[in-house]
Amino acid sequence: MTASQVAHLKLKWAFGVPGAKEVYGEPVVVAGRVFVSADTGVVYSLNADTGCVYWTFQAEAGVRNALSIRSAKPSAVAYFGDLKANVYALDATKGTLLWKVHVNEHPTARITGAPKVYEDRIYVPVASSEEGASSRADYPCCSFRGSVVALDAASGKQLWKTWIITDVPKVVGKNANGVSRWAPAGGGVWNSPTIDPKRHALYVGTGDAYTTPAAKNTDAIMALDLDSGKVLWSVQATENDAWVVGCMSAKPLENCPKDFGPDQDFGSPPILRDLPGGRTLLIAGQKSGNVWAYDPDQRGAVVWRTALTNNTKEFGGKIVWGAAADDRNAYFGLEAGAVAAVDIANGERRWMTPLAAAEGRADHAGHEGPVTAIPGIVFSGGFDGVLSALSASDGKVVWQFDTVREFQTVNGVAAKGGSIGSAGPVVAGGTLFVPSGYVGVKRSLPGNVLLAFTSPAE
Repeated sequence: MTASQVAHLKLKWAFGVPGAKEVYGEPVVVAGRVFVSADTGVVYSLNADTGCVYWTFQAEAGVRNALSIRSAKPSAVAYFGDLKANVYALDATKGTLLWKVHVNEHPTARITGAPKVYEDRIYVPVASSEEGASSRADYPCCSFRGSVVALDAASGKQLWKTWIITDVPKVVGKNANGVSRWAPAGGGVWNSPTIDPKRHALYVGTGDAYTTPAAKNTDAIMALDLDSGKVLWSVQATENDAWVVGCMSAKPLENCPKDFGPDQDFGSPPILRDLPGGRTLLIAGQKSGNVWAYDPDQRGAVVWRTALTNNTKEFGGKIVWGAAADDRNAYFGLEAGAVAAVDIANGERRWMTPLAAAEGRADHAGHEGPVTAIPGIVFSGGFDGVLSALSASDGKVVWQFDTVREFQTVNGVAAKGGSIGSAGPVVAGGTLFVPSGYVGVKRSLPGNVLLAFTSPAE
């Protein structure tokens, strides 16, 4: 797809996801098929040209991550995780189960970032819902620790597991109602690992702590060795950030840490980019609203930091899901309702474009969802359900489409669009794929549709 075609995009087909309120996982397009998942736990393989179904697979729980496809014989393999910390390998052609493994025994463990395929291994990030479970007075808060798990791609056998917090949680006291308090906890890995073949490393961003004192690897960018999982380096961006649900109330819940932090996770994957002259930078957006550039050849030394919000100390949520980058800029969607471009070489802010919520949807403002870039264009979906295409050079809006409407679908399922949140737009094979529907935060709008747009050839 070229930049000049974008202004002429038209809806080609719509696919309705039965029973869904969220089209949860980023679409993945491989060999003429589009793979997509939903909060129902159903994974779909569709014909990318028509939207017709090849197969479906029912997981044990909702599937919020993208599928990762590995070329193999006799058939390619699709890998993904669910919200009960199960990892699946399916025959990508038939949708049949090859193996399934449970990678974390904690009852709140979940997988939200796509398992990353590299050579003969699968690297799985593990996060949790313990921040939410902690809001119950009878919950023994908190004992979950984030991790990255390496599995053999052929069998699912665990090769190594690296805990983000090295100390094993233990009982440290009791709540007023007699329920045990545990520590340390936190450091969930919400994002897909970034693979660096040259340095034989993978990089992840980590979440906040759930207990005080906050462990050193929380709110950090970490580098792990691909073969052993050994921590090569770790750089923490926000110290003393311990937070669970309930901290923001007028009377914080007892499970909330006494001196609770601003909830400034790294929720999205770091971006690895080579610069002219041979230098490499690792660029990461943080919920604080800061964008950081790290030098992977200097143990993660900070090269530059750019704030895309006026106050980076307050409660997070400014940059949540993934950014995109080309050979010059990195592009970020912002909770405030804007998209911004940052020069990857020096951190200079190139432009910032405010995007007001659609009329009547002021309560659903924001562009926290992952953005996608093609040469000359950046696509961003809003919590108000409006998809925008912006010029990569100056940020001017060149095309928009409101997905909050009912659609006639190719599979005959009643479907309506909603907020664009954890899954964003994807471009492949001249087609723009847009999942619409998300209800995670901010009174966002449910939806159950996958849209495909194309444009006449030049």
